[in-house]
Amino acid sequence: MTDPKPRQKTAIVIGAGVGGTSTAARLATAGLSVTVLEKNAFTGGRCSLLTTPTGYRFDQGPSLLLLPRFFHQTFEELGTSLEGEGVELRKCEPNYRIWFGDGEAFEMSSDLARMKGEVEKWEGVGGWERYLGFLQEAHRHYEVSVEHVLLKNFTSLGSMLRGSFLRHLFELHPFESVWGRAGRYFWTERLRRVFTFGSMYMGMSLFDAPGTYSLLQYTELCEGIWYPVGGFHKVVEKLVEVGERKGVEYRLDTAVERIVLDESGSRAVGVRLESGEVLEADVVVNNSDLVYAYTQLLAPAENAGPTPYAESLAQRPASCSSISFYWGLSEKVPGLEAHNIFLADEYKESFDSIFKKHLIPDAPSFYVNVPSRVDGSAAPEGKDSVVVLVPVGHLVDASPPSNSNKTNGHANGHLHDTKDTNPDYPTISSASPATQPGIQPTLHQDWPAMIALARTTILSTILSRTGVDLAPLIVHEETNDPVTWQQKFNLDRGAILGLSHSFFNVLSFRPSTRARKGSPLLDGWVGKRGGVLGRVAELVGDLGRGESGRIKGLYMVGASAHPGTGVPICLAGGRLVAEQVLGDLGMRVPWRERGEGVVGGKRKEGKGGLDVVERPMWLDGWTEWTSVLVLIAWAVVMGLLALFRG
Repeated sequence: MTDPKPRQKTAIVIGAGVGGTSTAARLATAGLSVTVLEKNAFTGGRCSLLTTPTGYRFDQGPSLLLLPRFFHQTFEELGTSLEGEGVELRKCEPNYRIWFGDGEAFEMSSDLARMKGEVEKWEGVGGWERYLGFLQEAHRHYEVSVEHVLLKNFTSLGSMLRGSFLRHLFELHPFESVWGRAGRYFWTERLRRVFTFGSMYMGMSLFDAPGTYSLLQYTELCEGIWYPVGGFHKVVEKLVEVGERKGVEYRLDTAVERIVLDESGSRAVGVRLESGEVLEADVVVNNSDLVYAYTQLLAPAENAGPTPYAESLAQRPASCSSISFYWGLSEKVPGLEAHNIFLADEYKESFDSIFKKHLIPDAPSFYVNVPSRVDGSAAPEGKDSVVVLVPVGHLVDASPPSNSNKTNGHANGHLHDTKDTNPDYPTISSASPATQPGIQPTLHQDWPAMIALARTTILSTILSRTGVDLAPLIVHEETNDPVTWQQKFNLDRGAILGLSHSFFNVLSFRPSTRARKGSPLLDGWVGKRGGVLGRVAELVGDLGRGESGRIKGLYMVGASAHPGTGVPICLAGGRLVAEQVLGDLGMRVPWRERGEGVVGGKRKEGKGGLDVVERPMWLDGWTEWTSVLVLIAWAVVMGLLALFRG
């Protein structure tokens, strides 16, 4: 008599963001029955679209595709490809046009000849040599980070003590800032600004971000900036379709109220929906905001306050938020590229205002994306879509969002069209008319005032630096701000990129992909008020607790979990979590068995002849040859001493 067929393992994924959709597809590939629960009526989370009946389309969040290798790897390991799923990536050239207040502009490009001209224009031949040195260092940051950080899990303090990681630690310059490292290679203030603003992608000030993050400039300069035709959400859409073909069930407009644990609180057994329905599962993967999940979904009891661990997470440094404008224009504006950066004249002060005062500078740096420049389907023929992102401080006095909040995310919950005449919901344009010079920054977070300030400043800055007057061309307008980011996506403090990526918020210090079980001893005064020392004490204590310090069957994927924020990084996180789940269940990892999706295009085995890679000895530097000669001399001396003694 044959054994009955084993029961199919089940998994619930909370949230249909990039991390959630990719994890769901991977788990289904391995044979699990997967259900994805998404509170909104759309997938993608921040990586979603805003569209209008008149044909304008806007990327609500990410608008440029970096680290393309992670996207290709994900689809290959799912048994398909971006091309096979109909995703067309178009290269953006130039990468950016960077506008300065003195009327000058710098064109950032992955074309070596163009960059040579741009760099030498400001720093001469010596500047070009230093630029190549910068690329060499950033290349090292990039490759070491991919191999030893992004593709490795850091589940405990012991993970940071791996020899393979420790011997590369100081090569990553984690204790120097992006700005400090750039100053070694770029000797003008202009180029230091050009090659450091990218830290904004991590939601951090370049004066605080670890030097490691020059890898962001490296991928842009050496791998290029890409855009998926149809909008960035096209990638998520195809991940959803791949998952559905493998049996994943998506339930939209389905908010989770609680993650259900067993009586001991040591294992997740399912979820309870706002409707009261309880769904059981062997595995629960949380892709909602991590701090929100610990604070709300894992609250110890009905109407109880958050656990001490949740409180400690809420006090950790968070990334910035943004005020984002989505403008439909009545005509094309050829003066703008697909990607534009407008840098503040008071550069450091503008970052201090965002990251230390949590406000908006009176003259902020900001990013302008014109998706219709690279993809004509983003706007009606002869017109342009424009997205403007202004980094601002996160919320500093905000209660957690209600699960039942159904805001659509448009400017405090309302869509703002320039034709709107409803006095109850005034337009942003009416709050900041061209006759006003702007609203002075306040000492507290007055968001209506800050939005009006941002709009006025953006329009006047673009006009003064490019000669393009956008104000009379805007025929459709929507906005997002820290409040709507929080309400629509349950983002803790409205921080659009999750927890900060300072050194003591990454690697083993970042919340683990395996959910942590609270400890009254570790999460009390030390955990809540001990800062860095408290985090270290927490790690040491958890190392001693071992598996008893985890909530079995519950995993975390997304921006605030390891390895961190950004679409490609969340794809890497989805891979780590899926492999962790399968390992804990004792199941096979299909993509490991197939050997697919090797990141970085590693050399194929079995090559010979012309393709054998051999490092010539004469390439060794003088230090290597000196060492060899010293060893030979030492051996000769020792031999002679032995001969005479004999």
